[in-house]
Amino acid sequence: MGVQKDVVKFNVGGRIFQTTATTLANAGRDSFFGALFDDNWDLQQPPNNRQEFFIDRNPDCFAVLLDLLRTGDLYIPSNVPERLLYREAMFYGLIDHVRSAKWGPFDGNRLKLSRSVTGRAPGDGTAIRAGPDGGCCVAHGSMVHVFDWMLEEHPPINLDYQRVNDIGWVNSEHVLISACERLGKGDGGMGLFSSSTGNLRYKFNVVHDNQIKSYTAGALSFSPDYKIFASCKGRSNEYGIGVWDQVTGKQMDFFYESPGWSLGDADKLQWLNESNCLLVATLFPRKDNCYISLLDFREKRMVWSWSDIGAPFTVDEKRVRDAIAMEECNSVCVVNEYDDLGFIDLRINGGSVRWSSRSRLLKGKMPDEPCYPKLALHNGQLFSSMNDSISVFCGPDWVLTSRLRRSYGGSICDFSIGGDRLFALHSEENVFDVWETPPPPVI
Repeated sequence: MGVQKDVVKFNVGGRIFQTTATTLANAGRDSFFGALFDDNWDLQQPPNNRQEFFIDRNPDCFAVLLDLLRTGDLYIPSNVPERLLYREAMFYGLIDHVRSAKWGPFDGNRLKLSRSVTGRAPGDGTAIRAGPDGGCCVAHGSMVHVFDWMLEEHPPINLDYQRVNDIGWVNSEHVLISACERLGKGDGGMGLFSSSTGNLRYKFNVVHDNQIKSYTAGALSFSPDYKIFASCKGRSNEYGIGVWDQVTGKQMDFFYESPGWSLGDADKLQWLNESNCLLVATLFPRKDNCYISLLDFREKRMVWSWSDIGAPFTVDEKRVRDAIAMEECNSVCVVNEYDDLGFIDLRINGGSVRWSSRSRLLKGKMPDEPCYPKLALHNGQLFSSMNDSISVFCGPDWVLTSRLRRSYGGSICDFSIGGDRLFALHSEENVFDVWETPPPPVI
């Protein structure tokens, strides 16, 4: 018979703690403390007829975590190193409790700058990608730096002077890297790497006419059924979008680009869950013209397309720098160099762009520093970066509701949202910012 209503004693590193079974149950079934309960949520007796459960761990951290289970608040005294507390929380299975106490559910209008991390690789950043658990990876040239959710850097991944084009998280333990081909070397393409050690697990090959081809891999995307998509450029006919099995690494399909269209040079890939299609966008300045299309791999055809070739746009509006599909709105959102948002109807093939004047945040002459506009969609909020800030748009008319900006670092060359965090990579000072939503106030 359990001891559900009794006081529970713990001996942690020689210190005695007392609590209740109700408090321990707040830790959840999958935690260290959840394992002390039976199937009926009755607490088991300590082993060997002892009066308390003995745990050979740090007692100071245990006191902080026990108070977290009691109150839901996290207070870290000055004598407890934060990283040590996080490691102890992982041992007890309470890391999600710690995260929830440190920051709340993601809300672009309530984001606060948590910290900035200085990079260690020279040159402008290529990409930053948020991990599923709150970490991130950053690409600079041929280097990829991986950080866990505590922003502790793991061993870097060095591709030996192969330029990294894109990076993506397969899961919390593996990152996928796409890179340029080096002529005469037979390398390039894509590889799966351990996020903790940086070791290469396996490469993804492109097979054409039953022969393995060297190629340059560009933009990446993932589908829920464990498929990997990548834009590919080879020296023969390997121009298009490749598809691989995420688990085995085997090539499953290849969508070859048709004459007069651009797929292999794509800047952006986005998998659309509702339509089971892939958005492919090749944008300025990689090409003089912009090409956006939806590919259906089940039917092996392009089901929707838009291009600015011959469109009656001004020069400024023509320079589409990023695109993102919004399935709930049946539209594709694009952004130009002046941070104007435009919307293209997905229900009309080759329709025009409806530019939104209320999104114009800069007027007149463009600044001298580089402009790297990017788009992201998260929890019904639209994010658009422009120079050194990120704008947040909400509502059916995508009204500007807030802006994220800090005082130094230069232009934002990329940003990413994941793990309830927003990461913004600056080019000039080689630094990235971490934005978090504070916990909701306790009433």
